[in-house]
Amino acid sequence: MRTELKNHLRVPYWRFASIVAAVVIITLLFGFDTQASADDQRFHSSTEYAYFTTLTDSLPTGYNGLFAGSGECVQCHGYDTAMIASVDPFGNDINIVDDWRATMMANSAKDPFWRAKVSHEVLLHPQYQPLIETKCTSCHAPLGHFAAFHQGATSYSIAEMAADSIALDGVSCLSCHQQSEVGLGDTHSGEVNFDTNRVAYGPFISPLSSPMLNATQYEPVYSPHISDAGICAGCHTLITETVDLDGQFTGGTFVEQATYHEWLNSDYAVDGVSCQSCHMPTLTKGQFNLIAGFETEPRDKFSLHEFAGANVSMLKLMKEHRAELKISATEQDFDNVIAATENMLRQRTLQVELTDLERTPDTAFLALRLTNLAGHKFPSGYPARRAYVHFIATTMNGDTLFESGAIDNNYELVAHDPTYEQHYTTIRSSNEVQIYEQVLGDVNNQKTTVLVRAASALKDNRIPPKGFRQDHVVYDTTQISGQALLDSDFNVDALGEGSGSDVVYYHIPTNGYFDPISIQARVYYQSMPPKWMEEMFAESTPEIDRFVDMYNGADRAPALVGRDTITVGGIVNTRAAQPELPAKVYLTAEREVRIETPVDVDVVIYNYLGQTLQQTRLRAGYHNVPISFQRQLAVVHLYSEHGQFTRTIWVP
Repeated sequence: MRTELKNHLRVPYWRFASIVAAVVIITLLFGFDTQASADDQRFHSSTEYAYFTTLTDSLPTGYNGLFAGSGECVQCHGYDTAMIASVDPFGNDINIVDDWRATMMANSAKDPFWRAKVSHEVLLHPQYQPLIETKCTSCHAPLGHFAAFHQGATSYSIAEMAADSIALDGVSCLSCHQQSEVGLGDTHSGEVNFDTNRVAYGPFISPLSSPMLNATQYEPVYSPHISDAGICAGCHTLITETVDLDGQFTGGTFVEQATYHEWLNSDYAVDGVSCQSCHMPTLTKGQFNLIAGFETEPRDKFSLHEFAGANVSMLKLMKEHRAELKISATEQDFDNVIAATENMLRQRTLQVELTDLERTPDTAFLALRLTNLAGHKFPSGYPARRAYVHFIATTMNGDTLFESGAIDNNYELVAHDPTYEQHYTTIRSSNEVQIYEQVLGDVNNQKTTVLVRAASALKDNRIPPKGFRQDHVVYDTTQISGQALLDSDFNVDALGEGSGSDVVYYHIPTNGYFDPISIQARVYYQSMPPKWMEEMFAESTPEIDRFVDMYNGADRAPALVGRDTITVGGIVNTRAAQPELPAKVYLTAEREVRIETPVDVDVVIYNYLGQTLQQTRLRAGYHNVPISFQRQLAVVHLYSEHGQFTRTIWVP
């Protein structure tokens, strides 16, 4: 519950009377009927309703030729002092405006990382400032950008955005609700089609139109396209034009991000699970009043406008600097969005499964299976984002036997490659760490974080969504790149392509330790990793300098996505290391396992989950063992009183 009705929503008592008077005059000028009618039944009195019209906080009001600011919406869709509208069945406030105002969407134009990065790109290529800023504002400040183009402009700058309060509203209410169904889902790179009439599309049939028409001159209109994933398409796939190191256009392009196309290339699109299904979860148990001040027909569903994604670090940073950034959200608003974002990451993003494959006297063999639960790649979006695996093996006394993926005091990964870490199928050393990321390359195939110089992806092993296929029509914008293409179980399982998963194998040296081993695997997400920042932080602009100060003082601890823990049993038969047999194991062209052994052995073949696929007893000599299983990774283990032998093979 908000304390003291949000302190009267920041309206001082001594100004209350004058504000109410002004509001009454404005409503009279608009011809608002202050008397309840059969078509306009209020469950608040006229005096209470006059108070609602003052609840605009610091959200922008008015119009800029094509759009209205969110301050025009808050009076009916914001916090209801009577706790009648926008309340769930348990009495919790779920109003649209307060859910939205602390999100990355609401603050896209004020995002200090984005502002710094735009200034970085312009600093390096000042001749392209109008092009860069026009492209960037199309998605981060759409209400200002498209209003300017509607009035005949051919470019839209950061300076123009900064002077326009409605542009600074970010991805505000009408960024979505005024989108036309024309070309829905067919656009990208900031190309968005808006209805030029004053309409607000919504998901409910037969909305009561008079309150919105009278108060804002916008007409609420039902249209199913507002619930279509295509609403997100125009901004959530971005293709940029490439320039070389001399600043000349090459004629090539680069897919900077393709979240919407990743969704198209997934089972989620096939099954009709839209972006809104996850990022705007719908409450369906109960009746919901939608508009404060009017006794409208209750609806049987309510879509939360929490827009939870994954960027916990930036939300925390903006929360700490909300006054400096002129963000209207309260600390509690941010806490709510941060909690929803952490819940999205931990509960609906990734399934993490550890499996004990085998243990020999000197090595423990484990498999870590990561399954993407999102409807797009993980991570997705802006290419700075990455996920990594922190894998640690400890003795029963808590001493560390092996660790991969530790971080230092600056939240950077320890002992990883200074350029970028390759994709791993098997990890054998603590200097190797599995990082899921997109790495950009310039025209010389050198790593870059300058977006206009991006010409290719040196690496893209971000885990695809379930159903993702290389023969899909949009694969050209969603490609896998680098060593992941050679990984036989990356997005592949026994059923073939489209598993939406990856299996990483860990070979852990035990160094003479024979007792049980505790294994823990944790997956973390970083939206602003230090390595990405180095190139930008080497330069200086007012925007970069401001962001550096915020960044250095921010809570940038990586966000936990998922984890699993198992215990590997000790070797109890002997404390003397068994020698490795001088055997050979490989797969023949006839799909038989060729085994050459100098002694009699027991043969057990396991899958990556540690389950027995088949077993047999062989005498010393040469044998071709037919296999009874299909495409998968298998572990062949030979046992003998004279020693043991283990080999991993891929069965196509």
